[in-house]
Amino acid sequence: MNRKTLVLPTLAGLLVPVLVACGGSDQGAGGKGAIVVGTTDRFEETTDAPAPFDPAAAYDVGAWNVLHSTFQTLLRLPRSGTTPVGDAASKCGFGDRNSEQFRCTLRSGLKFSNGHALTSEDVKFSIDRARAINFENGPVSLLSNIDKVETPNELEVVFHLKSPDATFPQKIATPAAAIVDSESYRKDKLDNGFKVVGSGPYTLNTEQKDGHVVKAVLTKNPDYQGSVQVQNDKVELRFFDDAKSMEKALTAGDIDIINRTLLPEQVDRMRTAGKGVRLLESPGQEISYLAFNTDDSTVKNKAVRQAMAQVIDRQALARDDYGRTSDPLYSLVPSGITGHMNAFSNRYGEPSADKARAILRSANITSPVPLTLTYTTDHYGENTEKAFKSLQKQLNASGLFDIKLQGVKWADFRPEAAKGKYAAYGMGWFPDFPDPDNFVAPFFGKDNFLGSPYRNNKITGDLIPQSRQSAQRDAAAKFFQQAQDIVADEVPVLPLWQGKQYVAARNDVTGAEWALNSASELQPWELGRGK
Repeated sequence: MNRKTLVLPTLAGLLVPVLVACGGSDQGAGGKGAIVVGTTDRFEETTDAPAPFDPAAAYDVGAWNVLHSTFQTLLRLPRSGTTPVGDAASKCGFGDRNSEQFRCTLRSGLKFSNGHALTSEDVKFSIDRARAINFENGPVSLLSNIDKVETPNELEVVFHLKSPDATFPQKIATPAAAIVDSESYRKDKLDNGFKVVGSGPYTLNTEQKDGHVVKAVLTKNPDYQGSVQVQNDKVELRFFDDAKSMEKALTAGDIDIINRTLLPEQVDRMRTAGKGVRLLESPGQEISYLAFNTDDSTVKNKAVRQAMAQVIDRQALARDDYGRTSDPLYSLVPSGITGHMNAFSNRYGEPSADKARAILRSANITSPVPLTLTYTTDHYGENTEKAFKSLQKQLNASGLFDIKLQGVKWADFRPEAAKGKYAAYGMGWFPDFPDPDNFVAPFFGKDNFLGSPYRNNKITGDLIPQSRQSAQRDAAAKFFQQAQDIVADEVPVLPLWQGKQYVAARNDVTGAEWALNSASELQPWELGRGK
């Protein structure tokens, strides 16, 4: 799920102040009470997503922000940096030279929020459960290389992998491997609702209305034992229908901090307006792209997808629709990540309708090609519609396409896309962990998270396995560069833009510069209130 050109601030996990504004009240949303975080994320219980906070099902950045705060994993990303550290585990490491056996020792005395003891059996149960449920829109692909899990005793866990994987420590630091209570969760079925029984830094209480969460309160867990140092007693997540009302609440002092999702014009406004609020910016790793159902007759011929890649002007999209809050993206692997290269720019050069016309003619495809682009109206920010209208305008102006648009709410969009209902559709990706593997492997192969029918044996059977043998990730870059060239030629997905990360906070909120880690995940435990 993220992106950027400058690598060091992102990898350090540090947001840089854009402006320290003056004026306004510094009491914040609750004086010395809860830190109130505003968000436009929406969590709702649906037939296709019956348990939004179940680790076996949740697979979007908003839900993972909640899961990181309420569940433990054996490892977790540190305050800054990219190398996982122990959380539920006191130590972990590969037990062989081939990176095929991974051993962890749990901290002693761990327990869940309901008082039940947390043992190695709960770790095994959690992994086996996620793989057994195999939720189609879930994160199970991150666990697909596990052959079996053994528990020699109550504190020891041994993972046997199907093949070498140097990225495995980062994968089990994600909520895909969150440890659930084996006495509270069913082993082969998702629960309904918003229940959370974890052992993380916070416990969770939610208020719901009409099947969606209207308020979520994270309360410091007094029994938590892990690597996180919690700087507050309580964090409230407050949900807004739009970014403008969220900004209004921040400047009024009704909330303390916001991250998701700010509009470009809001970022510009906060750079200069003195309202007791400071804006912090960092390079991000969020990417936006078009995904294709390569079995759909409209886009099955790769020449259609190549022609679109040849026409689209990413510079104009980033400039006109996202201002200074995003950069053009020419590869699945964003800048700031090991192995990044501008594969699409190298392959197609400058946007050209003439070159695109030649591509279609060489494949005997008659233009204009009719195609519907589908986007979600309520998940990636309010500028999504504007950006897709610009895409429509660019493609239609070439005379080679007849593009129509379709906007769909996320609750319907995600499952319908996974079922292959859309020929071409817009998606975003925040990284599960900051490694090139996570910008390539999840998109390809039988269990890819898109549900895409596209297959490439060179990527899945050769390049990815070879890259995972390299503990030194710089040495793996050559394999991902080859994969990026293949993607630029085949165009199963079409990268568009890469966004910066922003946090806006009241002046009295401390720790805002550490609010996001190197995977752009919220770290609410870093937030406090100054005197």
